[in-house]
Amino acid sequence: PLAALVPFANPLCDEKAQKKVLKSVKKAAKSKALKRGVKECVKSIRKSPPANPNTYNPSNLPSGIVILAADISPMDVISHIPVLCEDHNIPYLYVPSRAELGAAGATKRPTSVVMLMPRVGKGAKEEGGDGGEKEWEETYGELNKLAVKLGQNVK
Repeated sequence: PLAALVPFANPLCDEKAQKKVLKSVKKAAKSKALKRGVKECVKSIRKSPPANPNTYNPSNLPSGIVILAADISPMDVISHIPVLCEDHNIPYLYVPSRAELGAAGATKRPTSVVMLMPRVGKGAKEEGGDGGEKEWEETYGELNKLAVKLGQNVK
């Protein structure tokens, strides 16, 4: 139910966008380009270079894309992450269900936040060769366009 979602869940994905986002999270998990959980994501966001408003270029890919679950209780667990993302110029989206986010991220537990990285992880390079890396970069680019489009109306 929508009443269970946190009040600051903006931009919240609609059903069509949510399918695309969760499919991208599955690909990221397969490509080992995924950070899971609040602690790991906050660490990655803090390590990324801070945003410089003078050099903003939407064609540049960000150092990650953060996907948050909107049905988190207590909401204080994730309330600081959107502010961090905006400080570091990292796009973020909300999906309605943490259970679906956890399932897409290849974990058995519900997950409150995941961060998709632009580069393929070490283990995936050795397994798949170069084809998976190009496919992941393409998927990441498409997801970035979606995140920027949905994030334009966030105030």
